[in-house]
Amino acid sequence: MFARSLGNGVELRLLEERHAPAAFGAIERNREYLRKWLPWVDTSRTLDDTRRFIRTSLKQFAKNEGFAAGIWQGADYIGTIGFHKVDWLNRKVELGYWIAEAFQGRGIMTSACNAVIEHAFQEWALNRVEIHCAVENTKSCAIPKRLGFRLEGTLREAQLVSGRALDIKVFGLLAREWKTELH
Repeated sequence: MFARSLGNGVELRLLEERHAPAAFGAIERNREYLRKWLPWVDTSRTLDDTRRFIRTSLKQFAKNEGFAAGIWQGADYIGTIGFHKVDWLNRKVELGYWIAEAFQGRGIMTSACNAVIEHAFQEWALNRVEIHCAVENTKSCAIPKRLGFRLEGTLREAQLVSGRALDIKVFGLLAREWKTELH
């Protein structure tokens, strides 16, 4: 199972069904903030919706197609990070994440991204990791910049979120650009 300490009491843990109440609670507490940027928030309304997401993520993990991990600070569930389906033929994957608003600005998500990107390049030997962020979500867009990703373009009105069509920045990082001694 994937688990990784990030220091300062923060840990990534592969999502399991028993984590559903904690994950759903974090979503509920941050719903208004998250729904500005993430299309899945309005369809994740119940604890059962969160359980279904976790079951799907565990199936993805079992098939070696990616994973979703909870971000924990001590006993508190504070966010989620994970890979969308791995494209093994082209050795690439897209990374997605969210963190509770109260925990932003502490470097936690940058550290979490760093850990899973390292996993993608070192454990899976992938060639490319992408991060997609809404143009207006400046906090989320700052993370790939800090990690050495390149802005490769903007997809116009590419994502419908809470009735709005958002432009999406696409950031990419290649394995040869990843400098493990810096991460």
